[in-house]
Amino acid sequence: MKIALSANGKFHTFDLARELYAREALAGIYSSYPRFKLRHEALPQELIHTFPFFHAPYMAARWRDRLPRSWLWQWEHLDATAFAAFVARNLPPCDVYMGLSGSSLAAGKRAHSQGSFYVCDRGSSHIRVQRQLQKEEQELWGLSGETVDPRTVDAEEAEYAEADRITIPSSFVYRSFVSQGIAPEKLRKLPYGVNLLRFEPVGQPEEGRFDVLFVGAMSLRKGVPYLVQAFQKLDHPAKSLTFVGIENLEVIEMLRRRDLWPETARVVGPVPQSELKTLMSRSHVMALPSIEEGLALVLAQAMACGCPVIASTNTGAEDIVTDGEEGFIIPIRDVDALTERLQYMADHPDERQAMGTKALAKVQGFGGWRAYGDMAMAVFKELVAAK
Repeated sequence: MKIALSANGKFHTFDLARELYAREALAGIYSSYPRFKLRHEALPQELIHTFPFFHAPYMAARWRDRLPRSWLWQWEHLDATAFAAFVARNLPPCDVYMGLSGSSLAAGKRAHSQGSFYVCDRGSSHIRVQRQLQKEEQELWGLSGETVDPRTVDAEEAEYAEADRITIPSSFVYRSFVSQGIAPEKLRKLPYGVNLLRFEPVGQPEEGRFDVLFVGAMSLRKGVPYLVQAFQKLDHPAKSLTFVGIENLEVIEMLRRRDLWPETARVVGPVPQSELKTLMSRSHVMALPSIEEGLALVLAQAMACGCPVIASTNTGAEDIVTDGEEGFIIPIRDVDALTERLQYMADHPDERQAMGTKALAKVQGFGGWRAYGDMAMAVFKELVAAK
């Protein structure tokens, strides 16, 4: 059996590619990353095909968020459509083509024309649910305008319709698809793995302090306003809040205008994984109160470092965290619940430490990316057997 993969970016698709290659099942992987960024992916270079001409400049342009939304959408649309056409033109003979949603329709149709199966891999909630949640968040914070290009909505829904299967990472995402009329039998849940060789405990939180960590893009979608409000309410003499990820000056300025931004907050920007595991190991808790995402990879990464987590229901946390055991799961937009859970961890260091120990043990029992590869292969074999 041979499987071809594509991702307009990198994401978890390369983790799957390594697992397929180890099983001699990888026909090729297509990415919009430049080749020099993919040199250390432990895959033969002849199996990696790149089309970076729109995506690489987009990712390098740190000023892009200052562009008018219509310009930004046009750039993203060109990026997705050009990459999709590249994959479709070069799709190799394969039994199954699996493409990350948003740029896989053309290759999915090409796969069908060749007698192959098409699996749409969706990493977030159904595009209409995602769009609605983000629109609500914009309105709640006095911001206007759509957050998702209508062309993206149309393209994603066309992918869902064309695909033989849709793989999704969490129960939250599963429910979002069923709520939009997608047949449950078309969905297959594949929770992501974690690389336990890259993420492991490499330190301990400092006693007498309470250091809160956030990892991700600093956006409304990630629930940043609710975290800073909860942190302000948290009662501890030596508390800190560190943001790791792409800085969002617009959100920070909005929070400052509302007197919500804690001036003691530290924004360090993106960091390499070697540094990230140190930050996770030395933090007392990682908080991720996102409004919407599929299954945040950073949750399992933090747990693998022995760091307990507090996450919203819409992060996919319920699939890897037992509430009250390895951390806490809270409703979205609930500042009081987030404050209460932070305060509990701050006031009960022994219980918090026990949660971190349980978090590490839980992740170690998942089987890492190998288990993800096994589940993905089961989906592919099911399709081919049906044929």
